[in-house]
Amino acid sequence: MTDEELIEVERELVRLPEVQIARIVADDEGRVTEVHIVADATKHAKQIVRDVQSVALASFGLEFDRRVVSVVQLGDDDGLLSVAGEPLEVSRVAIDTISAEITGLRALVKVGLTRGEHSVIGYAEGSVATTARFRLVATATVDALRQLEPVAECLDIDAAQIVRVGSLDVAIVTVVFVTLPTEQVIAGSAVVHSHDEPGAVVRAVLDATNRRLVRLASSL
Repeated sequence: MTDEELIEVERELVRLPEVQIARIVADDEGRVTEVHIVADATKHAKQIVRDVQSVALASFGLEFDRRVVSVVQLGDDDGLLSVAGEPLEVSRVAIDTISAEITGLRALVKVGLTRGEHSVIGYAEGSVATTARFRLVATATVDALRQLEPVAECLDIDAAQIVRVGSLDVAIVTVVFVTLPTEQVIAGSAVVHSHDEPGAVVRAVLDATNRRLVRLASSL
C-alpha cells in the first residue's frame, strides 16, 4: 500500500466511536506490519481489535492479523488498559526510582519498585547502545519483580521499544511467561509522559505482568 492509502485507512479507523488515534506501519513492499490504536475504555480491547479488522476488511479489503494490532486504552483517570483489556493496577506494585550508571561502553540500570511496605531494587547490565537502553530498563524491572514475587521467575523480556502513535509516544514491551511445557508472550503498553521514556517502559512491564502474576501466585 502507498502512504496515501495508509492515511486513508487510518482516517476510516478513527471514525470508530472508541478510537481516538490510528497509526499503521508498513514495510518497504507496502505490507502492513503494525497497527497501533489509541482508544477510550468504553469497549473491551479485544472487541476494538475485531472492529478494526472488520472496518479494514469491509472498507478496503485488507485482512489484519490480530497479532499486529495493538490497543492502548486511556481511562477517565488516564489509567491504561493492556491489549487484553486488563487494568494496570499501580497500587499493587509502584515505581520508586529509576537510574543508570555509565562506565565506558557498559551501562548498569537500577529500577526500584515498592509494594506496600516492601521496597526492592532490580538490576540489569549491558551495552550503552541506544537499541539496548529500553530492554535494560525492562529487564531491571523484571529483576525487581522477582524479588517481590517469587513466581516472577517465569518471566523474561522479549522486546522493549518506544513507538510513535499519532501525536503520542508509547512504550511497548513484550514479556514471555514460561509455564512448562508452554510459553506465552504478553504485550504491555504505557504512554510516555513528560518525556519520561524509562518510566513508561517500567509501567509497560507492570501493565503486562501485574494481574497475571497475581493469578499465578494464587494458583500455587
